[in-house]
Amino acid sequence: MREKIRERVMVRRSAFKSLFLALASVTLLTGCVHNQPRSFSPLEYVHANTRPQLETRLAKQDLRMGDPVYLRAFKSEMQMEVWMQNRKTGQYDLFQTYPICRASGKLGPKQKEGDEQAPEGFYTVSDKQLNPNSKFYLSFNLGYPNEYDRAHKRTGSALMVHGNCLSKGCLAMTDENIGEIYLLVEESLKNGNDPVPVHIFPFKMTEEKMAMRLYSEWYPFWVNMKEGYDLFELAHVPPPVSVKNRQYAFNTDLLPPIGTSYVQLAKK
Repeated sequence: MREKIRERVMVRRSAFKSLFLALASVTLLTGCVHNQPRSFSPLEYVHANTRPQLETRLAKQDLRMGDPVYLRAFKSEMQMEVWMQNRKTGQYDLFQTYPICRASGKLGPKQKEGDEQAPEGFYTVSDKQLNPNSKFYLSFNLGYPNEYDRAHKRTGSALMVHGNCLSKGCLAMTDENIGEIYLLVEESLKNGNDPVPVHIFPFKMTEEKMAMRLYSEWYPFWVNMKEGYDLFELAHVPPPVSVKNRQYAFNTDLLPPIGTSYVQLAKK
């Protein structure tokens, strides 16, 4: 009798363990995903409470809600910069640098589903990628894998910029900071602007920092990324990005001459 009871207990334990492992696998594979039904609406809250003071800070820099937005993140420095287009010059001004609360993994691109690695590359966010019902307060999908990632057979899904301070391959910004970033992205898209560029770099790609990583396996990839980094540093306009021969390509013909404003170009 005791043996039968012991056998039943062992079977139940085995079944529970299998179920737990299965659920854990699903969690690892799905990244930072899923909507969460709730009565509380973070988006309504940030529109009512965050937006007024955000608009005041924007006005001090001669910026406003709805201006084109560009996001630039650095994994090593754990920073996300929010740049916005100046209506007078056409170039982008730095509005604010937000600390990244958590970004899992190490330097180098995401390669496969479940590696819990934050991506590196050039991404864009459209209105369809916004998620006001995120499990992590508010979020938007980065669009990983992009064309470059697919060309290199990289896999993964649901890579987000979101609130909270937990990450499985995403960029976690805290609820307070994602509220501001989400609003700026949302309003830019509502205003009819192009999808918001989100460029994620391993580090600030200065010559000195590149030299420190000369022997990294990812050095050739980073050299390619540095082309886009340098173009923005020079023009303060996000460069148009495409993929050719499995490499990032940047159309410099669409950028204004250095030191030339869009206002000056329009007068010609």
